[in-house]
Amino acid sequence: MKTAFSPLSIVCIFSLIFTANANSPLIINTSNRDATSLNGQWNYIVDQYENGYYNYRYKPMDQDRGYEHNHGAYFNDYEQQDKTELIEYNFSKSPTLRVPGSWNAQEEELFWYEGTIWYRKHFDYTKKNENNRVFLYFGAINYEAHIYLNGKKVGMHIGGFTPFNFEITGLLKEKENRLVVKADNKRKKEAVPTLNTDWFNYGGITRDVKLIETSPTFIQDYHIQLKKGSMDEISGFIQLNGNDLQQEITIELPELNFKTKVKTGETGKALLSFKLKNLEHWSPENPKLYDVLLTSGDNTLIDQIGFRSLETSGSNILLNGKKVFLRGISIHEENGSRGDRAYSKEDAQMILGRASELNCNFVRLAHYPHNEHMIKTAEKMGIMVWSEIPVYWTIDWENQATYENASQQLEDIINRDKNRANVIIWSVANETPVSEARTKFLTNLIDKARSMDNVRFISAALEKHTLSRDPYIVSIEDPFAQYVDVLSFNQYIGWYDGLPDKCNHTTWTIKFNKPVIISEFGGGALYGFHADKETRWSEEFQEDLYVQNLKMLEQIPQLSGMTPWILSDFRSPRRMLPYIQNGWNRKGVFSENGEKKKAFFILQNYYLNKKKEF
Repeated sequence: MKTAFSPLSIVCIFSLIFTANANSPLIINTSNRDATSLNGQWNYIVDQYENGYYNYRYKPMDQDRGYEHNHGAYFNDYEQQDKTELIEYNFSKSPTLRVPGSWNAQEEELFWYEGTIWYRKHFDYTKKNENNRVFLYFGAINYEAHIYLNGKKVGMHIGGFTPFNFEITGLLKEKENRLVVKADNKRKKEAVPTLNTDWFNYGGITRDVKLIETSPTFIQDYHIQLKKGSMDEISGFIQLNGNDLQQEITIELPELNFKTKVKTGETGKALLSFKLKNLEHWSPENPKLYDVLLTSGDNTLIDQIGFRSLETSGSNILLNGKKVFLRGISIHEENGSRGDRAYSKEDAQMILGRASELNCNFVRLAHYPHNEHMIKTAEKMGIMVWSEIPVYWTIDWENQATYENASQQLEDIINRDKNRANVIIWSVANETPVSEARTKFLTNLIDKARSMDNVRFISAALEKHTLSRDPYIVSIEDPFAQYVDVLSFNQYIGWYDGLPDKCNHTTWTIKFNKPVIISEFGGGALYGFHADKETRWSEEFQEDLYVQNLKMLEQIPQLSGMTPWILSDFRSPRRMLPYIQNGWNRKGVFSENGEKKKAFFILQNYYLNKKKEF
């Protein structure tokens, strides 16, 4: 298939190439490294017209200065300028925002704002060893970020939900470091996600910011998991970063009295292959994690890693060789009572605690990579995870820059979470319309995922189709379905498609001998609104919808799990019905404040019975 690219896409490609070169390779397991938090209050300046980035002819300026001569620079300070200069901003006298957190939730006047905001943070830093290196790490900035330190641009990043880092060793000072971030959350046609979504476009530095100090040569990356098809053999790699790349590395699991050594080659990489005796496998019933120690020279890095096997057998999912039913729920990364992105360990505990109350052993983290606290908290709680990138609805399928953006986000999230035992599915899309360009786009993403991780399942949330124009015979007629390991699809019979009673007359015909996950079903209800079960938006309507859907879906022979839509009500500009929605998608089985709707108890009881069955 030939794909034509516009001049704009070519410009974007060069931008992406620049981005990839500017970013240092991702440092994983930052929570167990020598790190200093830069969270807290940052001064900010709203820059709707991007005067700090473009001149009055709308051309990018010298990026080590910001404004051209006599126009100042957003990454400098008012107090440091000559008193005769015309300066039209002042960080030190500007208000502050909490980092991490969105600007929308913190300032009422910024609630609907989409555009650029400049952040500034002052900090002092003394290295523990003068030869050490220092990296600046961001958990995520939505959506395009440009980073400056002490008047120099250190790089940029595109993508609102994945981590990135830059080395700043040569720019760092002991006193009065000036860190400035240009954060821009404008939606764009060629972006991932694109213009049209069904969630709130929170802007800003939405996840943790930290400084990571390392030795001159250090363990930057590693992959330590069970080999595909094995219950005791470990495979993977360790990657060093630095100049002294040929080193001996010791790997230890003290609890298993295991110790081995490997030697890295000229590129700093060592491949791993060894067996572990008496291994206790990670599972929802027993979320066992082992301390794994990696020692290079005088430096030891520790991680808590679980080991489990994943396979499919026909239409069954096997975890550690045993059939499992995925009792799931879909989740957005949002703390509704705060009306903001969920970003902390406490947020993760609250959200996943609700899922646990439902008797879930599985969550779909929709529709983008969630923060690392969610992954690690779920792992400790014994909750399996579906992780997704925001290839959502109608992406610019024929734009190569769009594909590179999606591919980079997939690579970033696999790199971050490849050692987490509870991540079992990489999802490459949600509800994308069938076309040749789209299918090629997605199959390329699958190839990318499998080249990085051949252990986990690959899937996507597809859409249902009707056979022979009979509205009561439903199937999946999507050419992409043949490429996935687990067949997943969204269906809204009883909500967008007829009324709940339609479930009683619907027949499913699925020709694939693969495990099936119903990645979405459900309908809206306003907590506290009670009526008969025929009245939309009532808790009784949603309750009956769940009863009828669960009865219908049980008739699918390949059914191996589900993630109904959704755990809690969440903000969405698409959902503006007065008195009912008021800017919230009301499909949660919890309200945004954590109140249980009647549908909660239907799903909770269904999962309790499934728990007894499997």
